[in-house]
Amino acid sequence: MWTPIIVAGGGALFLGVLGGLMTPIGPWYRSLAKPSLQPPDWLFGPAWTIILGLAAWSAVTAWNAAPDQAARTDVVILFATNALFHALWSPLFFRARRPDWALIEVIFLWSSLVALVIGLWPISPFASLLILPYLLWVSFASWLNYAIVRLNGPFG
Repeated sequence: MWTPIIVAGGGALFLGVLGGLMTPIGPWYRSLAKPSLQPPDWLFGPAWTIILGLAAWSAVTAWNAAPDQAARTDVVILFATNALFHALWSPLFFRARRPDWALIEVIFLWSSLVALVIGLWPISPFASLLILPYLLWVSFASWLNYAIVRLNGPFG
């Protein structure tokens, strides 16, 4: 009973901490030209905390709603794929200082979220809906990423 909660919560915590560690807000980032709709830096931590919390809730809900082991395997594959693409974006953008590469990678992250919304719907519509804020935020973040590339490129 507690295992899905511990795994999903631990996964969300891991992704949140990893994202924070991979996101140095230093001179390089501060020197980038940013679009006028760029949120303040302090907003990203609370936003990701809420989004990853909703994703963990979604994972537990979908796991518990899954009618059989095959559906549970699908839930694990969907969330693991998303976690991989989630974990790759910050190191590309901030550590490698390649917003252009991150812009390519974010397509995969966004696609993994669309796959989650679609894939979870037959298992649990509620779990699917819990992913929508994450999808909306990544859609907005993708635009921010694009704008930074457009305003600052080329990189490398």
